[in-house]
Amino acid sequence: MSKHIHIISFDIPYPPIYGGIIDVFYKIKSLHSLGYKITLHCYQYKDKNEQTILNEYCEKVYYYQRKKIYKVFFSMVPYIVSSRSSNELLSNLLEDNDPIIFEGLHTCFYLAHPQLKDRNKLVWMHNIEWDYYKNLSQADKNFIHKIHFNVESKKLKQFEKYLTSAQTIFSVNQADTEYMKQYCKNSIFIPPFHLNEKVTVKTGTGDYILYHGSLDVVENHQAAVYLIKSVFSRMDKDVIIAGKEPKSSLIELIKTHPNVKLRANLPQDELDTLIENAQCNVLFTFQATGLKHKLINALYRGRFVIANDKMVLNSGLDRLCRLANTPDEILAKINECWGEVKTAERIKEREKVLNELYSNEINAKRMIPYL
Repeated sequence: MSKHIHIISFDIPYPPIYGGIIDVFYKIKSLHSLGYKITLHCYQYKDKNEQTILNEYCEKVYYYQRKKIYKVFFSMVPYIVSSRSSNELLSNLLEDNDPIIFEGLHTCFYLAHPQLKDRNKLVWMHNIEWDYYKNLSQADKNFIHKIHFNVESKKLKQFEKYLTSAQTIFSVNQADTEYMKQYCKNSIFIPPFHLNEKVTVKTGTGDYILYHGSLDVVENHQAAVYLIKSVFSRMDKDVIIAGKEPKSSLIELIKTHPNVKLRANLPQDELDTLIENAQCNVLFTFQATGLKHKLINALYRGRFVIANDKMVLNSGLDRLCRLANTPDEILAKINECWGEVKTAERIKEREKVLNELYSNEINAKRMIPYL
């Protein structure tokens, strides 16, 4: 069995600062630690630079320019896919006969290409993409964005048929795994890879509540606004909202609530410290898609985690959270855990569950039979 693999990433997987790319980077790192030699292919855009640290884990790293939207706008192939086509990529894949991991539907332009028909092709699905874009269309208030997301959703649904060319599809939650069985008999559930090597939850108590997420993402912005207006405004406890690139409307909203503070664009170590020192991490989402890395981080590092059903759906992590779906329920759970001491015994119980389900090393080993 070859221990060389190709991985096609939709973005440069360093620095690992958001969900999907965190998954890609720590998957690369975990497979490298098991002795795999990796040729990484990644798409360069948004003025991102080549990252020499990737050479520590990969035999070769190729960078390709993502196409501008005006060059592929009228294509029937979804923009997130057509913008990542490259003759150079195909040529590099054909230099050997080793397995190829396609990261997300984004990278699957050549999945069904005749010249790759005899290759072992594995697709790692981070989301059901058409459903994710449908939700974005419903959530975004900008009319042009709504149309774009809606059209992209329909194109993505059509493009899914090419997944029949994959020998294996990995999905990050159980529901997506069931859904993907229509395209591939080897539809396998493996949770996402993440940046936590061990549980670092602190004993004792904290004196503030934390909500964190990438605030430039529509669903996270919406959740922050909802929590501030419906929950945090109704109490006098200190609250911190943390995340990158908050919208001006969120900044202005926070200014009107004296107990709420914004910490924007923090480096990862400072965000980790905020998660660890909070009394409770409140996580809320309107979209039950994929699996949320902020939930994993909060459970590896935070004392108490309050989450709604959509946040934990199909993750197996509901037993580690205090579940609350309405503003009144969230407020009640905050009051319930306020002042409660996190004990070493309870931390050990959480550690056992996380190590069983979410160990990067174990989950990398689970991939091996399919590579």
